[in-house]
Amino acid sequence: MAAETLNRDILRLAVPALGALVAEPLFLIVDAALVGHLGVEPLAGLGIASAVLQTIVGLMVFLAYSTTPAVARRFGAGDPTKAVSVGIDGMWLALGLGALLALGGFLATPFLVGLFGATPEVATQAEAYLGVSMWGLPAMLVVFAATGLLRGLQDTVTPLWIAGLGFAANALLNWFFIYGLGWGISGSAFGTVLAQWGMVGAYVLVVGRLARVHDASVRPHREGVRGSARSGGWLFLRTVSLRIALLATVVVATTLGTEELAGWQVAFTIFSTAAFALDALAIAAQALIGKGLGAEDSPLVHRVLGRTVAWGVWFGVVVGGIIAALSGVMGLIFTGDAAIAALVQPALLVLAVAQPICGVVFVLDGVLIGAGDGRYLAIAGGLNLIPFLPALVVLSWLQPTGAAGLAWLSVAFFGVYMLARLATLGWRVRGAAWMTAGA
Repeated sequence: MAAETLNRDILRLAVPALGALVAEPLFLIVDAALVGHLGVEPLAGLGIASAVLQTIVGLMVFLAYSTTPAVARRFGAGDPTKAVSVGIDGMWLALGLGALLALGGFLATPFLVGLFGATPEVATQAEAYLGVSMWGLPAMLVVFAATGLLRGLQDTVTPLWIAGLGFAANALLNWFFIYGLGWGISGSAFGTVLAQWGMVGAYVLVVGRLARVHDASVRPHREGVRGSARSGGWLFLRTVSLRIALLATVVVATTLGTEELAGWQVAFTIFSTAAFALDALAIAAQALIGKGLGAEDSPLVHRVLGRTVAWGVWFGVVVGGIIAALSGVMGLIFTGDAAIAALVQPALLVLAVAQPICGVVFVLDGVLIGAGDGRYLAIAGGLNLIPFLPALVVLSWLQPTGAAGLAWLSVAFFGVYMLARLATLGWRVRGAAWMTAGA
């Protein structure tokens, strides 16, 4: 494959994926912006509720990450019928897991919020948002699996359209429920849940058409569902380590104070947005690596690796520059509070400097996921916590507050943790053990 053709393929997958991925954290940005104008306590409560939701959903992200390479390998091997069938089994698995998590999460909401040790006022806001949001979990997981199916078929345009429509519906519904009906933070949760189920309806129509075109069954297959669960097991463990890192950071932010927790929510929301944007290259890498290995084209796999890593560095530089340029006003956008804006700016500057590192980390993560190297990713996830958790313990013991405390918390997460991930992933791709060809 010529260099120009490879560049076009990466852009063809990455650009629409960028739009779809940015639309996902925009759900949180809209929530944070609308809820932030209700006051510091609702915003802090949203921070706790978002951490719990992102933990639950993040642990299930294997539904997309295991579906994409499984579908892509079969598609690359010339079997689109089997590719679509594998993806549909992943959607059924997502629906079943989501239903169980929704019920269990709703019943456990007070307990989960209580783990963060927030003030009663903040805890009340967090419970109000989280209790409603739990009923959107099945929808979020089905969207994950359906998106993975389409990515595996080298289609990132359709998820972009669905995500864009979902974001628009989310923004309008949230505004109506929060301010039109006066439901406060609960209105934000209701609007998001309705938008998520609307996205599921759109995906059902799209996947149903694919099943008819490729003569694939829409019924769940026991072995297919079990296979999806098995292949995602290692990625589940890998995600557990990521969630431990994120939750531990929120816990430390909570101990620093309510304003610091609210500030971390702003900084982490920006990080999530940037992470999804940088992850667009990782999505392209997943799809192309899986297809290349399915077609047993090892030279293509190496070229995709080199090209996407280089793009990850430069993309990180651009994103970091944007964050740095806007760091002084981002806090105002979210809260309208000049004190919070000043509090969070140093943390955002740390985030900006770390973006090139993040770009490479996300790309390498996508490469190894596309190759099906889940076992190593799970092991590396545990290794990454070894330097990071002690750094958080020291920070918690020193108890720095204000802008300095939030900045040091950012150094720990965006610096120590991301550098550890870069080291473990970079070491792996230097060899060839991660490459296994065939469908």
